[in-house]
Amino acid sequence: MTTTGEVHRATAGGPWWWDRRRSALFDGGLGVLSAAECAVEGVSFAHKAGLPAAVGVVFGVLAGATLVLRRQWPIAVVLVSVAITPAEMGVLMTVVALYSLAASEMPRRIIGALAAMSFAGTLIVTVVRAQQDAARGVDAFQVGSWLVPFIAITTALGVTAPPLLLGMYVGARRRLMESLTERNESLERELSLLAERAEERAEWARGEERTRIAREMHDVVAHRVSLMVVHAAALQAVARKDPEKAVKNAALVGDMGRQALTELREMLGVLRSGEAVPQRVPEVPLQAVGVAAAAAASRAEAEADGEGGPSLAELEELVGQSRAAGMVVEMLVEGDVRGYAAVVEQTAYRVVQEALTNVHKHAAGAKTYVRLAHRGAEVAMQVENEPPPVLSVGSVELPSGGNGLVGMKERVAGLGGVFVSGPTDAGGFRVSAVLPAQGPGQLAG
Repeated sequence: MTTTGEVHRATAGGPWWWDRRRSALFDGGLGVLSAAECAVEGVSFAHKAGLPAAVGVVFGVLAGATLVLRRQWPIAVVLVSVAITPAEMGVLMTVVALYSLAASEMPRRIIGALAAMSFAGTLIVTVVRAQQDAARGVDAFQVGSWLVPFIAITTALGVTAPPLLLGMYVGARRRLMESLTERNESLERELSLLAERAEERAEWARGEERTRIAREMHDVVAHRVSLMVVHAAALQAVARKDPEKAVKNAALVGDMGRQALTELREMLGVLRSGEAVPQRVPEVPLQAVGVAAAAAASRAEAEADGEGGPSLAELEELVGQSRAAGMVVEMLVEGDVRGYAAVVEQTAYRVVQEALTNVHKHAAGAKTYVRLAHRGAEVAMQVENEPPPVLSVGSVELPSGGNGLVGMKERVAGLGGVFVSGPTDAGGFRVSAVLPAQGPGQLAG
């Protein structure tokens, strides 16, 4: 940025300190006019000083040509104009130099001091010239002693005040426009940053939703299908030896398959209910985040209401299904049975369900203990199995994706609970979880 407050752009095409060729040509034209004016006035100055006319012309040309520097060095141009004022030269130069100085970003005290010097110089020269004219016998100056000061002050104000005020106005306007431009660019950068953050939040929300759906699908499918595989293996083993038991196992497989289909239909129904999102929403990131947040809130509210979700009252049935699959399970309930928030009961059920599923997968035939404790401000559950027996010929190994424990920990942590899992000293495995008795929404209230 130059001293006149004009911004040099990267695409500037002007020479030296000019940002545009048009500005260079304009200042060059002013310099030529000022040099011509000072050259003409230099002849009169040389005659009064007793110097050759050529000396006055050269002096006037050199002094007037400094106006070309008004954008880069306005102080120097003003000082030159003040210096040649006693020679009665450079009126155009004085006016333009004061305008350029006032429009620049120089401190106000410097502008005021130089303007005062120019005003004083013009005032003194005008007074001296008026007195000289009066001494030559001009009748107009015999009207009164007040006329000479009046003419001097009026002339000095006319030369200094208008360009000074105009330059200050133009400079203030230029700085205002630059400030508005910078503010506009800053707002554009902030909006761009907000849009990027909104897209990141939308992507994060989509990732969280995918994780939640995967966790729900795992909880619903893994346990049912694991039991179905176990019963199918038992059915294959006893089909010829014990037809009655084979029929019973086949019925259990059918029941579990129907239960799995029912839960999948309920989950898919919830997912379909969230498909009514406008197709053009992703074009506006902030609006997309708002719609996604509203949809997520609706789903969370539906889950909190416990619509279609399991509860602690169904744990006996869950344990019974594992017993029917050949697992030896003991269940112990401590404390007074009472109701909890729907999301708490659903999470507790899923923890026990996933723990039993892991026993079917990794410790088939091991004796398992399920403990449920009702406490004052929390509910605790624990599933522990003994070391599994040696696999027999008819045993079935179930595939594992390694996401069960991760899903349980995420569920419990989401409610502000504590989840611990790991092997026991006896060679078995233990899964423990403690959940607050109230849901997160009630705790916040």
